[in-house]
Amino acid sequence: AALNPWDVMLCVSGTAIACENALVVAIICYSPALRTPMFVLVGSLATADLLAGLGLILNFVFQYVIRSETVSLLTVGFLVASFAASVSSLLAITVDRYLSLYNALTYYSERTVLCVHTMLAGAWGVSLCLGLLPVLGWNCLRDRAACSVVRPLTKSNVTLLSASFFLVFLIMLHLYVEICKIVCRHAHQIALQQHFLTASHYVATKKGVSTLAIILGTFGASWLPFAIYCVVGDPDYPSVYTYATLLPATYNSMINPIIYAYRNQEIQRSMWVLFCGCFQAKVPFRSRSPSDV
Repeated sequence: AALNPWDVMLCVSGTAIACENALVVAIICYSPALRTPMFVLVGSLATADLLAGLGLILNFVFQYVIRSETVSLLTVGFLVASFAASVSSLLAITVDRYLSLYNALTYYSERTVLCVHTMLAGAWGVSLCLGLLPVLGWNCLRDRAACSVVRPLTKSNVTLLSASFFLVFLIMLHLYVEICKIVCRHAHQIALQQHFLTASHYVATKKGVSTLAIILGTFGASWLPFAIYCVVGDPDYPSVYTYATLLPATYNSMINPIIYAYRNQEIQRSMWVLFCGCFQAKVPFRSRSPSDV
């Protein structure tokens, strides 16, 4: 078959995603200090995005090298499970950030570790089930009329996936609004104690709220067009519409390491140690708490 430029762009995107997130996974595995609940969640997100990147590469290879319906189902199921795990991990990180602010005094306890592991087990379990649905028969290989804009997934399948995304997005939106309220309330309490709101407190609060807006805005801008098109789109529409909405969705997995990993100073220090083999103790590094936004 002739090479589709959109497939090439998806493969290139998958390669970039895999390289970025493989580095994050290697750093977290390499550094024993990065074993806190926050970094466990970041590692889960990086692992999911790494698998999504590999899935995009495998999908390209199998599409042009090994053309098989069975292989197509496996790769599509793999991609669904990986991206679902990525979105679920983002939700888990949001919940963790909210709890670290709402229950700041009890956050660093064994209960938090158990809560994080439970959230991740549930997230990966649900993602695996969603990925297995096409393989177990929820596909349109034998009924072309049931196909969605993402073949070989059925219309009901992509509707379920889109509805799940909308639910996750609304929960994240609600939690980030609550986080903004808590951040602003903390700044107000500090101002009352010091009898005035200093410029540094105002800048820190504004920066925190702006960061939350960037996180949620990036997530929504990446996935909302594709999720909406999956619901309203028709399989008879030109495939370019599917590619044009799917490609930005993959960029979310490319941006996640920058937002959640590379900006963290503990990750930066571990990268310095990993690549340079030395660490200058005179360079100050501040360990960020999970509530840093």
